Amino acid sequence: MKIASFNINGVKARLPRLKEWLEESRPSVACLQEIKSIDDNFPAGELEELGYHVLTHGQKAFNGVGILTDKNAGYGPPQEVQRGLGIDGPKEGEGEQARYLEVDVERAGQTTRIACIYLPNGNPHPGPKFDYKLAWMKKLRTRMAAIWAEEVRAAVVGDYNVIPENDDVWAVKAMASDALMQSESRDAYKQLLADGWTDAIRTLNPRGGVWTYWDYQAGAWQRDHGFRIDHLLLTPELADGLVAAGVDKEHRGREKASDHAPVWVEVQD
Repeated sequence: MKIASFNINGVKARLPRLKEWLEESRPSVACLQEIKSIDDNFPAGELEELGYHVLTHGQKAFNGVGILTDKNAGYGPPQEVQRGLGIDGPKEGEGEQARYLEVDVERAGQTTRIACIYLPNGNPHPGPKFDYKLAWMKKLRTRMAAIWAEEVRAAVVGDYNVIPENDDVWAVKAMASDALMQSESRDAYKQLLADGWTDAIRTLNPRGGVWTYWDYQAGAWQRDHGFRIDHLLLTPELADGLVAAGVDKEHRGREKASDHAPVWVEVQD
């Protein structure tokens, strides 16, 4: 089973790149972030033509997450378990942002729980957006604890907007004041690992130096000035079957690409 995550940075602008990646990589489950589309306008039909079931939790122009399952490989449609974490945005009266979608995925009688997340960026720091980031991470930890208690095969994947360690960024000094690098953000992420969740990319790349994001500015891609903020966290029931994990880095270098590269993990069925 191949579980992948891809912050697509606008599905309408990147649809050719998304379809290209799905055809070349063929993940069993693909979790998308920052789709920037309401559900009714999401191009589900074009992805269904590629052999994928589609479920989205969209929002106009901002945020939005979606989960695709490969029907050609025998995976059933994603069965919704929870939509959202029940926390309003940082602006008064804003309501909840579309950042969390949790489903059950079944194949040949085996069920895997998948949660797709788009964690708040938190900039500028300090400020209400950073406070919202930390509050969201607290809610996420509570929900992940509930999933853990079910003792199921589960993965919580997506754009966590946290650079966990100094070797997860090309230059610590360059990002030192960013919300992604603050001790509060890092500590909240490390609490998830202390709870027992396995960081698939870190487990197979213990020395770090693996990037998943390169900014559009200052020639970041060309100079390989990147960092790792897209993570795949697994329960023991899933991590015990960990086979491989990686980043489809070459997709970041294509025309009109997202500023993120897809990340993935392979586990034994």
